[in-house]
Amino acid sequence: MRLCRKTAVAVLAPGIVALLAGCALNHRAADLYLDRGDAALARRDLRAALAEFREAVKLDPQRAEAHEKLGLAYKQAGDLPRAADALEVAVRLDPLNQQSMFELGDVYQLLNDLTRAVRAYLRVTELAPKNFDAWSRLALCHHRAGDLKAAVEAYHAAISLRPDNAYLWFNLGVAEDARGAPYEAIRAYKQSLEHEMNQPLVLVNLATVYINQDRLDVARRTLESAIQLDPRLSVAHERLAYCHWLENRLTEAAAHYGRAIELDPKNARAHYGLGGVRMTQYLSDPGLLAFRDEAVECWHRSLELDPDQPKVRELIEKYRVKSERPPLAVQR
Repeated sequence: MRLCRKTAVAVLAPGIVALLAGCALNHRAADLYLDRGDAALARRDLRAALAEFREAVKLDPQRAEAHEKLGLAYKQAGDLPRAADALEVAVRLDPLNQQSMFELGDVYQLLNDLTRAVRAYLRVTELAPKNFDAWSRLALCHHRAGDLKAAVEAYHAAISLRPDNAYLWFNLGVAEDARGAPYEAIRAYKQSLEHEMNQPLVLVNLATVYINQDRLDVARRTLESAIQLDPRLSVAHERLAYCHWLENRLTEAAAHYGRAIELDPKNARAHYGLGGVRMTQYLSDPGLLAFRDEAVECWHRSLELDPDQPKVRELIEKYRVKSERPPLAVQR
């Protein structure tokens, strides 16, 4: 029996050696294709790079690195579905490779597959708890998906790694405001401004929170500061006009709504607001029929830009001059 076992081993050994030798040859050949693919990328020849990486995958299909490089090349070429396929194989072959997992999360995010993007970024944060980019992208995905509680938690995790990042404090403020936490939003916006003062849009958001709290004086001053930083910021003029309207300063309100529209003719809120000012003026003096007509026209323009405004439709039906509708022409 011992002789038989030795004989069997002797018979199998040459086959195993040949298999191992073949694998080693394929691995070395794959190395060559990977190097050539890298060189093609360096000279910005994506077509050649993709061809080289595909050959590497064929020769060494169990090599995670080959699938990762192929996936990144597809991503660079804009072929996101194929990029996702290749990177999924890469992370399956090497589940501990945080870079492949991170790139896969980016591809999912570009595909607007936020559920799988979240899973990918979460896995990266498990593998590398101090990976700032993974935490910040995870927060953004949660935010875009509407999971504001998870977004806030992820923003805080990212901020703990880079507390001076003004952009993250700004996004945290947006998330806090959206989930109905105005004081937390104010704190986040102010932290953002502490790290970077030249942010007129942060000032606009901060002022909007103040407006929603009926703190009109501080809101107006904040918006005036935003306009000083960027006089051509349409939304700042629109919010300042709204402040003036709430304070019954109709001339100033009309002027800033007009400026907002001049800077951005597609600002639906500005058209709506100007209509509100003109209608307020008409209602205070019913002899101002031109203001009534202008108000209705402003609301029509607002709806053309943003049809999802049922309140504006109701206002038009209430105040427009109703006349018999002529028949529509039909081509024959």
